[in-house]
Amino acid sequence: MAVQVGGGTETPMSDINTTPLVDVMLVLLIIFLIAVPVAIQTIEKLEIPIFESVESKDKVENLLLTVSTTDSSGRSAGEPGFEGAARDGTCRVYFNNTTPVTSEELYDQAFERLDQIVQRYGGPEAIMEDPEAIPQVHIRGDVNAPWSCVAGAIYNVQAAGYPTVGFISNPVDPNG
Repeated sequence: MAVQVGGGTETPMSDINTTPLVDVMLVLLIIFLIAVPVAIQTIEKLEIPIFESVESKDKVENLLLTVSTTDSSGRSAGEPGFEGAARDGTCRVYFNNTTPVTSEELYDQAFERLDQIVQRYGGPEAIMEDPEAIPQVHIRGDVNAPWSCVAGAIYNVQAAGYPTVGFISNPVDPNG
């Protein structure tokens, strides 16, 4: 403990010694000033391999759904003048993120797709032996889509036979 000298009363000094902190920071600065240029020079000609995407027959084929609504004028996403999903709009479900379907079409297409996958594996008993082969449903819901639209999509795909439904979300930027 340091003691002040001279002022008459001896009281402990409460100042923090920053010299070790500055020493460590200067050493780190020097290390990074040397290490970064060396790392950049050694990775200068990085070649990333390019592979052709080929559909695999033994891969799980998940069903992707996008749930949105029309805007306040009744226009869907992709139409000219679309102002964004509105809470009072009509529900829109996009099968595999491309084809808009009604509730009945969603059930029929989901059932037909699941049935084809199960038959390709050799029937329900064969696919149940490998739980990883059972496809899942991934739903991406618009932030303005009412829960009733999302719940309707969940109900239809579960009624069609899909046992697992998950959600895809976009992370929120903390900086706004």
